[in-house]
Amino acid sequence: MKVWKSFIIALFGTITALPIMGQSADVVTVGTVAGVAGSAVDVPVYIRDVSGTPLGMDQPFGSRIQSYGITVNYPTAAIQSVTFTRAGITAPLTPSFESNPSTPGSITLLDVFQESTNLIPFTSNAPAPGNQIGVLHVVISPAAPAGPLTLTLASTLTQLSNQSGTITERTTLSTLQLVSGAIAVSQPTPVPALSPWALTVMALLIGVTALIVLRR
Repeated sequence: MKVWKSFIIALFGTITALPIMGQSADVVTVGTVAGVAGSAVDVPVYIRDVSGTPLGMDQPFGSRIQSYGITVNYPTAAIQSVTFTRAGITAPLTPSFESNPSTPGSITLLDVFQESTNLIPFTSNAPAPGNQIGVLHVVISPAAPAGPLTLTLASTLTQLSNQSGTITERTTLSTLQLVSGAIAVSQPTPVPALSPWALTVMALLIGVTALIVLRR
């Protein structure tokens, strides 16, 4: 009897530790854009407020998404520099706290907004990817090879919370989903070299044009 009791307790503990099937989760998404090696591109970052999660517009005052910490990892060999700033629905707001910590290959945007004066106006259940809240300004290295450069959301550092930080959504709680993005890099279109004959014709045209101008 004691063996069965221990087994049932252990089984119950295992079940309760598993993610709830069908549980709703808010979503952080990094966009996917195209860029040319040696150029600069803007990559949008989104949050999708899904109803039925601990935080959101469908929740009472004090349980809205008013703070986020979003960390994006990137390949340093192919990207010269990255900055991460507010954009979209957070651009006109004034955060009570903001920080942009970075390390080689990683950039973070931390924002906290006071709910009573700077409510983040999410659209509940907006079509994916949701509302834009930030943008990554990326300078691609001229030496970057053609192909995708992955911009990966750090699962251990990316989270959403309310203004006071008492309610948090993370991937480990199955209340947050992360969708990483990429830059589809292409090489610059080479400028065709002019043949010696074409250069000679161009020089003659320039000379004739100069003579005409001088005679006027």
